Amino acid sequence: MVKEWGMSERLGPVAFGRKQQMVFLGRDIGEQKDYSEHVGELIDSEIRRLIDEAYTRATALLIEHRGLLDALARELIRKESLDGPALEMIFQAA
Repeated sequence: MVKEWGMSERLGPVAFGRKQQMVFLGRDIGEQKDYSEHVGELIDSEIRRLIDEAYTRATALLIEHRGLLDALARELIRKESLDGPALEMIFQAA
């Protein structure tokens, strides 16, 4: 998302790297680097920042909802599968 679609607040709405495509085959054959080593390092650090933020957020959500996850796990061990109404009962009880 950082390189191909320019989705980075730090680097701005700029796509990096030009893809070489074989249109008649419908696939990419490579990428041409059209940026400096310094920009490459910025791209790498931005990707690392996004991954670290996502990991921190995911961990916090799992910790916050640990009780619900444990309840779901217990019911799945007991019944092997749960339908919508059974899930609603677990969500409402938590």
